[in-house]
Amino acid sequence: MNLYIRYFDSETLVSTADEAIDFLSSIDEIGMNPVLEADIRDYAASDVLFPKRYKIRPRVYFIIIKTEAATMLDFKEKRALRPGVASVEKNRATAPIFLKLNEIREGWYEGIVDFKRVVMMPGTGKFQYRDTRFAAQVKANSGIDCYNRIVDHLRQRVDERSQFPSAKGKNFKFRYLGLAK
Repeated sequence: MNLYIRYFDSETLVSTADEAIDFLSSIDEIGMNPVLEADIRDYAASDVLFPKRYKIRPRVYFIIIKTEAATMLDFKEKRALRPGVASVEKNRATAPIFLKLNEIREGWYEGIVDFKRVVMMPGTGKFQYRDTRFAAQVKANSGIDCYNRIVDHLRQRVDERSQFPSAKGKNFKFRYLGLAK
């Protein structure tokens, strides 16, 4: 794993902590010391993948980023992304719920909505949000139509301050049951 280091316009891509320390020692403003040197070695040896930033003086920092990139050009063009991150984002973008939500398919649907319901506390008379799950079977044209029918039904029966999730979020699930019921 390589280290990308940047301090204003000075930047480099190195493969070891020693090279990183040599680069930072060449910049007078940074003032390399044994504590900073040990911290950079620890960061380079650790499994932490988050960037690390070091304060030089108020509002002035240098940054170190771990990367799989072999060259500066690869790093700049983001060619060395971790394979796990790219595939997770790709799967998230093509999740079945997004594809099936607007698909027109008339029939019966079972929809489940987890929402924040406003309820009054009997002892104090104050209001509080409660996580509530509501499930219903409705006749609809699509997943989004199922969501809209359930939320319209709930809006007429619960406090108007209740909060409903997005149809695209994880708090709404639906399942097509078929044409006849």
